[in-house]
Formats: sequence, C-alpha cells, structure tokens
Amino acid sequence: MKLIVGLGNPGIEYQFTPHNMGFLAVDRIAEQHGVRVSNRQCRALTGKAVIADHAVLLAKPETYMNLSGMSVRELVREHAVDPAQDLIVIYDELDLPLGVVRIRQRGSSAGHNGMESIIGALGSDEFVRMRLGIGPDHPVKDGARYVLGQFKKSQYAAVDQELDTAAEAVKVILGEGVATAMSRFNRRPEAAEEKGS
Repeated sequence: MKLIVGLGNPGIEYQFTPHNMGFLAVDRIAEQHGVRVSNRQCRALTGKAVIADHAVLLAKPETYMNLSGMSVRELVREHAVDPAQDLIVIYDELDLPLGVVRIRQRGSSAGHNGMESIIGALGSDEFVRMRLGIGPDHPVKDGARYVLGQFKKSQYAAVDQELDTAAEAVKVILGEGVATAMSRFNRRPEAAEEKGS
C-alpha cells in the first residue's frame, strides 16, 4: 500500500488557501481517478485508488497542520506502510514561486510546521516529499497571513496547472521511480518553457 498524504487545515474557511495546496493536490488526484476522499480513519479523511498499478491510500489529516504527524503516524501503523518506500507527503512551499513543483527523497522540514510534525512523529525524514510553490509574484510582509488567505482570481490558472502537474508527478513517482520524477519535474519553469518552444 502506498500512502499519499496532502497537508492542509480542515474547515471551509481554509479550503482554497495557499497553505492547503496539499489538500487540493490530493483532491485533484482523487478526482482524476474517480474516488472520494471521505472515509474517516486515523484522524484523516481517506480514499483508496489505484495509480500506476499500485494500491494507494489518499489522505488529508484533520488534525490541523501543526499536528499532521499524529495522523500520519497512525496511518503508517494502521496500513503497515514503510515510509522510506511507500510514503509521499505533498505540501505548500512559500519559498518557491507559484507553479513550481519540487520533489525530494528526504530532508529537513525547512521550517514547515506540518513537515516538522511528521518528521517528529515518524522519527525519520526518510520519505518522499513534494513541495508545491505558492510564492506570489511580489514580496509579502506577513507570510502567515498570506498562506492562510484566499487565493486571488489572478492566481487560479496557475494553481490549476500546478495541481495537474502534482497529480502527474505522483503517477511518475509510482510508475517510474522518484529519480525519474525528480529529473522531469525539478526544473526551472523557464527551462521547461524553452524546451516546449
């Protein structure tokens, strides 16, 4: 069983905010595979899918971002998941521009509270993570206020494209491996545009 966890905050007021990109990505993956992420277990909403011939559990912790690790640890135990082999965590990254996706096999939380909680709960940073850029095209004075505020209409198209990219990257990770996904998706957007022209 592969476990794909998107990070965010529960509640309608947070639904379409930058800090909920992980939730939005899991919703997009579920939508593409015709499943609903609505089953409650291990303090998370979950749904089962088959992606690239793998049985996958999609999960959105309901613990609020700062306590995401509590839910992830329970899901890992409940489904006998080996984090180093079978866990993918998807979350927002303010330091990356909106539209940019970055995949890593391990590493620190870099100050992200949700990741800090997961690494602490699992006692390891050995698991795949996908960071979804949410950085605006202008400096923000209050990062916390920005990530918890609603996306602007001018950002909708970029958000939509990024969610599609995230869903595609998950298929590549599961079907072709993390190294292939990293080489394909960890490019600068300018390089990708030049390649496509």
